Amino acid sequence: MTDESLFREVDEEVRQDAYKKLWDRFGNLFIALAVVVVGVVGGIKGWQYYQQTQSETAAFVFSEALKKAADGKNDDALAALKAVKHSGYSQLARLREAAILADTGEAEKAVAAYDAIAADASVDPALADLARIRAGYLLVDTATPDALLGRLGKFDKDGEIWRHQAREIFGLAAWRTGDYVMADRYMNAIFADPETPAGMRQRAQVMVQLIAPNLPKS
Repeated sequence: MTDESLFREVDEEVRQDAYKKLWDRFGNLFIALAVVVVGVVGGIKGWQYYQQTQSETAAFVFSEALKKAADGKNDDALAALKAVKHSGYSQLARLREAAILADTGEAEKAVAAYDAIAADASVDPALADLARIRAGYLLVDTATPDALLGRLGKFDKDGEIWRHQAREIFGLAAWRTGDYVMADRYMNAIFADPETPAGMRQRAQVMVQLIAPNLPKS
């Protein structure tokens, strides 16, 4: 499975939750601003119009950048994404920039871009965590299991939204390094979780079958 297809699955599984949390974050700001200027009808309308036009412009630029990326015009797409200034869309643009770097074989630069997003306190926590997970998938073939645990260990808890992806990363890294007992533990945890996405459950089932012949005989 390619990094691109993994990214696509990750995006599909969490897009709604990430966007909701992003709106929750910036929506509160818009409400607070409206309270400050309450009673000044003209001011409110002017602010709302400004915000609407800024958001619509950012949405258009972001959409055009995605089209360029889909057409393989990655340099043009990156340039367009850097032009996105609206607070919410700029965070999504940074994620897409990193994804384009990954898609074009610039794995180290992509990881650095994701790490920068994750370390930025101004980034919505849901998107920062998405950046951490994407970096983890890029590193699964090269980083040590301990290094990946250091990056993503906080997600290895029941109830964490990213637990499935983190455990898949840990399991794949353990498989790669020959720690079949650990790999089996993580893949079975994914398979047994009733909230695991269907596609990931199927992958975990396949991995459990591949791991089984390598486990110590009881």
